[in-house]
Amino acid sequence: MALVYRPTMQLSGIVFSLLGWVLSCLTTYLPQWKNLNLELNELEIWTMGLWQACVVQEEGGMQCKDFDSFLALPPELRISRILMVFSNGSGLLGLLLSGFGLDCSKIGERQQEQKKRLLLFGGMLFWISGITAIVPVSWVAHSTVQEFWDENIPDIVPRWDFGEALFVGWLAGFCLILGGSLLNCTICSTEVHPSSVRYAVAEQQDRCQHLETEIRP
Repeated sequence: MALVYRPTMQLSGIVFSLLGWVLSCLTTYLPQWKNLNLELNELEIWTMGLWQACVVQEEGGMQCKDFDSFLALPPELRISRILMVFSNGSGLLGLLLSGFGLDCSKIGERQQEQKKRLLLFGGMLFWISGITAIVPVSWVAHSTVQEFWDENIPDIVPRWDFGEALFVGWLAGFCLILGGSLLNCTICSTEVHPSSVRYAVAEQQDRCQHLETEIRP
């Protein structure tokens, strides 16, 4: 049972972590963190991301302009840019360490304790990556809600709304934390070494041969 349980858990953890890392990178560079629909011109939709602002026109497609200054950005966008880059880096490092720590990896096959430490560090990095992906998107979502319901802003002024990148970021953080949890759970599970498996198979074959010799006249 453990022979099938551990690799399945490790494979699931790596798949979820890889998916979360890809979504985290996608969230970082998507310009749809905040959307703005203009009632006076319904053919245009303004979007804002961490790196650029874009306008989507029904006839002219999408036109984007990079932000001129990092210091001129709102505080939530400045910190979010730093946290998302850190999330991408820690997720990539977690994938590398976890890959070497998997049971199916032939590298360091005789150093099980070292592989276990690599798997543990990789899972912890996935947790860090997931948290640092959830925090910025939640912060931007919170500031968007506050601005949307700000009574000091006249009703005729357009309000920013949630963009698609926020939902992608929440999903990325969830996948990273789930993947790291699955990998760390396998460290506490029963460990089966290939040598013990081969010994059990050989012993079973010897018993079968012994029974065959007794049955034969």
